[in-house]
Amino acid sequence: MMLTEVLPEALPDAQAVKGFFDSLTWQKVIPPLVLLLVGLVAVRLLLRLFDRALERSRLERAAYAMLRSVMKVLLYFILLLLVAAQLGVDVSSLVAILSVISLALSLAVQGALTNVVGGVTLLTTRPFKAGDFVELGDQSGTVLEVSVTYTKLQTPDNKIVSIPNSTAAAARITNFSAAGTRRVDLTASYRSPVESVKAALLRAANSPTSLFTPEPFAGVKEYGDSAITYVLQVWSSAPDYWTTYFTVNEAISREFAQDGIEMTYPHLNVHLDSNP
Repeated sequence: MMLTEVLPEALPDAQAVKGFFDSLTWQKVIPPLVLLLVGLVAVRLLLRLFDRALERSRLERAAYAMLRSVMKVLLYFILLLLVAAQLGVDVSSLVAILSVISLALSLAVQGALTNVVGGVTLLTTRPFKAGDFVELGDQSGTVLEVSVTYTKLQTPDNKIVSIPNSTAAAARITNFSAAGTRRVDLTASYRSPVESVKAALLRAANSPTSLFTPEPFAGVKEYGDSAITYVLQVWSSAPDYWTTYFTVNEAISREFAQDGIEMTYPHLNVHLDSNP
């Protein structure tokens, strides 16, 4: 249905408008005025109750403001329809006009509305908050802001990435900060005695930012062609993850050098046949 097909039918002509105002009397005007005053008071009371309910829900500020605005517009629209009906206005025409305008606007800003819906989903379910280190699809970083339309991340190399909320809400979300701690996994390949390597790894795990509940773990991961691969698991607080990662990695090199443990490299043995 085209906009031009609906509006001529919905809009009243000038003669009808003139006749409506000529028919107004005090007896017709006073009841709608009383309804308007009572309605304004009721709207304010309902908004206060709505505010209290939102405060108890502990929503993010952006979601709070948006939901309150939507509720406010809805209540005043209902009041307008009630007053118009009390005056004898055919509210079906008014509803038809507003419906067509709303449809046209929604088609014009369809992408933005999709982001708003995604923003409401993120702000109400709260899978992450500002300051959390998250992975959204193939993008990871620290959450700087969750607005109604976009989520801003700061990547480890200090880039600011703005992700549309429609994309963020539909993506697989991994929150590395939700539990408060993270496990640092490091691997290395060596061919020294197993117990010597494990002891050196556990000493390297003793960094200032390491946590010892649960305790660090070192063990054999797999046996390669020319070396044994070890894994070292260390826990840290979520904000100290990268500090712990690099500190322990550097400590491994020092501990192995102290114990004379050498890192192995891939090598190839070539046998030459001396016979012609």
